[in-house]
Amino acid sequence: MQGPVIIAANHPNSFLDAIILATLFKQPIYSLARGDAFANNFFTKLLHSLNMLPVYRQSEGAENLEFNYTTFEECIEIFKKKGIVLIFSEGRCVNEWHLRPLKKGTARLAISAWQQYVPLKVIPLGINYSSFRIFGKNVFLNFGEAITADGFDLNTNSNKPVIDFNAALNEQLKKLVIEIDSSDKQKIKKQFYVHQPLLKKILLIIPAVAGWLLHLPLYFPVTLLLKNKAEDHFDSIVVGSLFLLYPFYVLLVSLLLFSLIKTDAAWLCIVLLPFTAWSYLQLKRQFA
Repeated sequence: MQGPVIIAANHPNSFLDAIILATLFKQPIYSLARGDAFANNFFTKLLHSLNMLPVYRQSEGAENLEFNYTTFEECIEIFKKKGIVLIFSEGRCVNEWHLRPLKKGTARLAISAWQQYVPLKVIPLGINYSSFRIFGKNVFLNFGEAITADGFDLNTNSNKPVIDFNAALNEQLKKLVIEIDSSDKQKIKKQFYVHQPLLKKILLIIPAVAGWLLHLPLYFPVTLLLKNKAEDHFDSIVVGSLFLLYPFYVLLVSLLLFSLIKTDAAWLCIVLLPFTAWSYLQLKRQFA
């Protein structure tokens, strides 16, 4: 995807939404994040190094809203360099299969860029997860048609361009975001189930069982520690924690195996352990 582009998405699963998108593009994806995460200089530098920019809401202090202008200016400079910015247009994360009312930030940034003659495209995106509580889920990314400056009155001082933009974006996102009642388990399964060929199941059953046994000492403590504590951020924090801990876990298991069998073949564990984890994810239950 060639910039300048805004990816305007719903926001069902905290920072995991941004991580998934960052893995799909060759060029960097800059994302707008809640301002209170930039609590001090250390976190500000860390998040900036991860291509994250702060956006403040009224609930985070009216005195901080002026900093949004600085963020918007940074975004305009990114657009001028043909960059991509990810915005969660609903404004906050909620684990649900539902599109919430859109905030005005996406519209204001797009209109500001167009008024500065930046040939910006806004790409609507519906992010849909099969589950918000289990590791290894099915994710459907539905991209819409590009919204451009055509058809918007950019020379007025009224709020009409913002209203018109949100209407156009909302119309597309309604088609891209899957709407399901959380209690309708059958509809969730019908919508998100991914069929696995029988031969694949047969070939992977033994490594999958091994994967479950070998990774339980890592997965169980992490999920137990975070259970009922992270609410709508649970899934993202679990994935982030496992991502950071897994290299050390693989190294630890390899060292333990090497100390037991005293042979260089133990280091094959560095390859085989991730393979067993992958095998398990292919066959595990797809829904919570």
